[in-house]
Amino acid sequence: MPLKIEIVEDEPEICGMYRRKFKNDGFVVVTAENGQIGLQLAETEKPDIILLDLMMPVMGGEEMLKLLRATDWGKTIPVFVLTNLGDEDTMDQLHSLNIVQYMVKADYTPSQILGVVKQFAATL
Repeated sequence: MPLKIEIVEDEPEICGMYRRKFKNDGFVVVTAENGQIGLQLAETEKPDIILLDLMMPVMGGEEMLKLLRATDWGKTIPVFVLTNLGDEDTMDQLHSLNIVQYMVKADYTPSQILGVVKQFAATL
């Protein structure tokens, strides 16, 4: 059974690019354009993995992650943070919320991000 990944990203072009990349590799993909929708979607869809942007309207990724981790169903969902923020304090704070990896978008190509997630997914 294919793994389900939830992509929470407010930029339509970036979201679409990752959706296509992961779908073409056999993942089931669901998307949300902000943390509020992302949190609701995570509860209903129960994704195997979440790819989470931080800077979004309505509710940012950090707030979504804190709320996700506060639920029984969201405590253990593997989350990869994918952002343009390279700030050490943010990274440290998010690692305390049990993320798998913090990736700065400028440092990874979409193919590299897919590779990192696939490598992790192979352990599930």
